[in-house]
Amino acid sequence: MSGSRHGAISVVGEVLVDLVAGPDGRTFTAHPGGGPANAAIAVARLGGRAVLSTTFGDDLFGALVRAHLEESDVDTRMLPSTGATSVAFAATDEHGVARYDFRVSWDVQSIPLVDGAAFLHTGSLAAAVAPSAVEAAMRAARAAGTPVSLDPNIRPTLAGRPEVARARFERQAGLADVLKVSEEDLEWLYPGTDPVSRAESLLILGPRLVVLTRGPRGALAVTTALAVERPAPAVDVVDTVGAGDAFTAGLLSVLARREVPLGRLDETTLGDALAVATTVGAITCSRAGADSPRADELGAVAALLDRGPASG
Repeated sequence: MSGSRHGAISVVGEVLVDLVAGPDGRTFTAHPGGGPANAAIAVARLGGRAVLSTTFGDDLFGALVRAHLEESDVDTRMLPSTGATSVAFAATDEHGVARYDFRVSWDVQSIPLVDGAAFLHTGSLAAAVAPSAVEAAMRAARAAGTPVSLDPNIRPTLAGRPEVARARFERQAGLADVLKVSEEDLEWLYPGTDPVSRAESLLILGPRLVVLTRGPRGALAVTTALAVERPAPAVDVVDTVGAGDAFTAGLLSVLARREVPLGRLDETTLGDALAVATTVGAITCSRAGADSPRADELGAVAALLDRGPASG
C-alpha cells in the first residue's frame, strides 16, 4: 500500500489479557487486549506504523501479549514498571455487549515522546488510574506539535466517583485535538443528556474534532464548522470487545495518511475516515475478542484508506 508506513501513530496505555467467559460462566478464553494495545494493533494491521508505549509483566500473560504485539508488527516501547500483566475478566450479554471486572497494574511515572509521530493516542484505563503521567505526555506532545487523540473508554468499575471521573475527563479532553466518545461514555458521564448535543458541546473544551460512536447506528463527527455522519455496516455481532479501539485506529489511520491539518478538515476527509472506522469496528464486532481486520479485509473502503495525502 502506498504510504502505508508513513506517519507513525504513537499509542500510550495498557496492554492486558481479556479472560472472556463462555456460555457456562465458568470457562474462560484468554484474548490479548487492552484499549491502547488494541488500537495499536489495529493501526499496524491496516498497514500503518504503530508505536505502543506500555508495560506488562515478565509472566505467562506477558509472554502471550508480547507475542501478540510482535505478530501484528507493533513497535513496543516498554515503560518502567514493577507490576504483573493486567487482566480483565469479561462476560457478554445476549447482544454480545461486554461487561468487565479488572485487575490492573499500571504504575508508570513518565512516558517519553515518539519523535515525528502523526498522532499521540491515549485514554482508557491508563488515563484513569495514572492520569498524571498520561496528561504530561499529552501536554508534551501538543507542545511538540503532535496532535493528541483521546478515547476515555469509560469503565465504571475503575473510573471512580462520577464527579471525579467527569472532572478528569474534561481536563483530558481539553488536552486533546481529537476526542472519540461512545454513547455509553456520555450516558455514564452525563446521565440523561442527548448524546449528540453533548458531543457537540464538548468542542468547547478544546478538541478540534469530536467523534461520537453510536453502535449499529454508526458514527457522527463534528467540528466547529462541520457535522458528518456515516452508518455502520450490518454484521452479526459476536461481541463488542475491542470494537471502539479498532474504530479509533481506522479513523486516525485515514487522518494521518491524508495529512489534512485538523483545523482544515473537509467533509470528504471526515466522511472517508468515518467509513473506514465504522467498517473496521463492525468487522471486529463479528469476531470473538479484539481481533481487528487487516486492510485487505475491508472491501471497497480499503481504497479510502490508501488514498494518501489530500491535494491542495
